[in-house]
Amino acid sequence: MSERLIRVIERFRWPLLAVWLVALVAAGVAALPIADRLSGGGWYVPGSGSQKAITATQSGFTDRGASDLTLVVRDERNAAGTPAFDQRVGQAMRQVIGDKRLEAKGSYGWLSLSPTSRGQFVGKDRHTATTLVGLKLDDGTARRVLPDVQKDIDHRFAPQGLRVSLVSAGTLWGEINTLSQKGLQTAELITFPLLLVILLLLYRGIASAVVSFVVSATAIVFTLGLMSVLAQHFELSIFVENAATMIGLGVSVDYSLFVISRYTDELSRGRDRTAALAATLRTSGKTVTFSGLIVILAMSSLFLVDLNVIQSIALGILVVVAFAVLAAVLVLPLVLLLLGDRILWGRLPMQRRTPEEQGRRWRSVARQIMRRPVLFLVVAIAAMLALASPSLSLRTFTPDARIVPESSPVRQGYDAMREQFGPGTASPNEVVITSDTPLNTSSDSGRILALRDQLARLPHVTGVNSPVDALRAVSPGRPFAALDSAAFNRLPGDARVTIDHFVSADRRTIVLEVIADDYASSAPSRDLVTAMRSTVDTLGAPGLHAVVGGETAEGIDANSAISERLPAVVAVMLVVIYLLLLITFRSVLLPIKAILINLLSLGATYGALVLVFQHKSGAGLFGFQEFGYLQNFVPILLLAILFSLSTDYEVFLLHRIREEYDSGADNTTSVANGMARTAPLISGAAVLMVAVFGAFAFTGIMPIQQLGFGLAIAIALDATIIRLVVVPAAMQLMGRWNWWLPGRPDRPSPVVRTQESEESVVRS
Repeated sequence: MSERLIRVIERFRWPLLAVWLVALVAAGVAALPIADRLSGGGWYVPGSGSQKAITATQSGFTDRGASDLTLVVRDERNAAGTPAFDQRVGQAMRQVIGDKRLEAKGSYGWLSLSPTSRGQFVGKDRHTATTLVGLKLDDGTARRVLPDVQKDIDHRFAPQGLRVSLVSAGTLWGEINTLSQKGLQTAELITFPLLLVILLLLYRGIASAVVSFVVSATAIVFTLGLMSVLAQHFELSIFVENAATMIGLGVSVDYSLFVISRYTDELSRGRDRTAALAATLRTSGKTVTFSGLIVILAMSSLFLVDLNVIQSIALGILVVVAFAVLAAVLVLPLVLLLLGDRILWGRLPMQRRTPEEQGRRWRSVARQIMRRPVLFLVVAIAAMLALASPSLSLRTFTPDARIVPESSPVRQGYDAMREQFGPGTASPNEVVITSDTPLNTSSDSGRILALRDQLARLPHVTGVNSPVDALRAVSPGRPFAALDSAAFNRLPGDARVTIDHFVSADRRTIVLEVIADDYASSAPSRDLVTAMRSTVDTLGAPGLHAVVGGETAEGIDANSAISERLPAVVAVMLVVIYLLLLITFRSVLLPIKAILINLLSLGATYGALVLVFQHKSGAGLFGFQEFGYLQNFVPILLLAILFSLSTDYEVFLLHRIREEYDSGADNTTSVANGMARTAPLISGAAVLMVAVFGAFAFTGIMPIQQLGFGLAIAIALDATIIRLVVVPAAMQLMGRWNWWLPGRPDRPSPVVRTQESEESVVRS
């Protein structure tokens, strides 16, 4: 098959080259608008309370829309209550709300109320005022439009001594999208030169190092082009671009390393380009294909989690790995065929060890470990368990506004609301109550009033915003009777505006806003939402339906969705990996050993993440911001990615050990020779991946920082402690049980090793 494929590529090499270049350009053009098409959403769990709450408030209210924002204006020159403040702030608010890009539906707050009722919308410093604005823009459109509006109003009003901020999920995620783009560009500026230097050291040649980027460019450009097209029809998370680029760079340089190293090795043995490529595809091509299959199957298990943000990232990684495999086994052979022995051009005059010298070094290390397998295994496992121990305190949640730099107008708006109106005002919790009958005729209105009072008494509550006070002022005995149209029309203007903000036009839905005393992602805020849901469950009226929503509830529901599906994800992933390794090595115990080792490595990675991102000292050491928790999708993504990548290295190593064993070598010699022949390549591949993931860890925003740092740590641990110590020590102790399979002879007849069966060695 390999030879036929090479003949086809050789025969049609120029048309294939033209097709590839045209497709690459087309994909690049399609990928250009991807940043504007990706969404900051994807956190709502279908059918959850938080999703029902946001859906219930998107229509039917006078001043609530498909999306909402809080307009925060600070006058640095004048204080509230003065004519100058009223004139300047009012004019600024009207200009912003009148911006046609916002498609404002209505507003409620300082601007819509009379001076006597504005008190709660004026900050403690008497220089800040807020107004809530309902938009006709859907959530995805708002996230694309609001950042540009924010930038324009900042330039317009800042010279006038007015700080104007749009506080909403749309502006926050729009800003995060912008930061993601900047982080991605910075990571690429760092990564590509760094990779080039590492590849030059590995290949000892300029042409080979440059050609390695063919796979990367093909995989990433094709993926972003496809994701951009899909984003027009489906909601895809903004984290797709960063995650796909990071993983795409990592696996593609690995795959190109496997293929090019083998090809140059075959050329150095005197083969012509056709024979060298055929031998390369028979060996390294199979390794790459199997590696990609493992990643794709492992990532596919994440679709069991009913959360769009995770499914989006999984799709991006799955697609980029698939394109990386296709590029490595189709596009790269085409380029190598066209170059021929010119791939050896630019050899650097650097001293290099021969394969025999490399083999002796790694073989010596392996034999030293296998002389005292129990000692080395116990020490290695103890060290990994010690590193894993902090993972017992691992906490996860969704990001809040602190993910954005303090210099951002969006962050300044959030900070202003928290400082001037209280920590929880920027992200209030919502209790949305829907009645089967209009509230003014419902016999259960007393239960709603009692619920409002119960919520106000909960710990960590600073206040409950609702229409109850306005209704009670008119009708103390039967507050909801004031919702009757005849009575409502006789109410003061401010009362009508307030009631319409909290009660739907059909008078069947009422919103209670519960303000917490801390950030939305804090433990007290999460405890409050749990208490709110318990309180709401006691409503106990057949005609009333209540749900709790808001930023904190959204994060809790997302965490629950991940936790509930995690056992299924792990089970599917382990079964798939076990079966693949069982089929590959025809061994019952080796797959179990590989899975246990991967779990050990994963635990150590989680522990390192906890130490760095959940503790101030660790975060300060690396220059990260300490949030006290990990992004909720990071651990489960690490689980899928690390199991697949670690299994790749396991397969590559064990395949070579198995060849030695089948050739008649004893267990110790097989392991030593297998390590001698694969360790240089595994080490080189690991260095490349650590460089890629490390660059994203120090340039991306918080979730990408955590994902990149975790991957870099995991790959470093896997390529050193796991592959160099744990694997040889464990295989030495297992002895002949390594290859045990019921019904199969303990050792097959020795096979004759041919030139094609040799694994390539990176000449370092």
